[in-house]
Amino acid sequence: MPSDAHDLPAEAAPPEGTVLPEGIASRLTFDSAGLVPAIAQDATSGRVLMMAWMNAASLAMTLATRRATYWSRSRRELWVKGATSGHTQYVCEARLDCDGDTILLRVDQVGGACHTGAESCFDTGGPLPLVEGSDDRTPPDGPAAGGAA
Repeated sequence: MPSDAHDLPAEAAPPEGTVLPEGIASRLTFDSAGLVPAIAQDATSGRVLMMAWMNAASLAMTLATRRATYWSRSRRELWVKGATSGHTQYVCEARLDCDGDTILLRVDQVGGACHTGAESCFDTGGPLPLVEGSDDRTPPDGPAAGGAA
């Protein structure tokens, strides 16, 4: 990451006319609301920090500023992570999944990623209980079931 990426003001906007490059836009599959889920992952530890939503503008701003910028569905506005809390995400790498319907942001996290102040949004509540006896890890035979062909 460029040394000056951490020095951008929290409210930094992409340069005038910044749009999502066509080569990226054509690979994305947005939902009916024009959104795509984005997973923030700690670039050093690999720990999953949070999930939020992005639209084309927030992804363009993220790529231009290297500060994670999401779309707030409740406030219906762009949300630069850390603009209010100081808990900023500096983006080291952005990737699309194989279907183009999920974004992975590998970030340097300053402060907690969760709105509660926790390091990760997945810190509270512990794991969900798995159904007893459902630990068969052998896939059924056959290609349609995910087994050997």
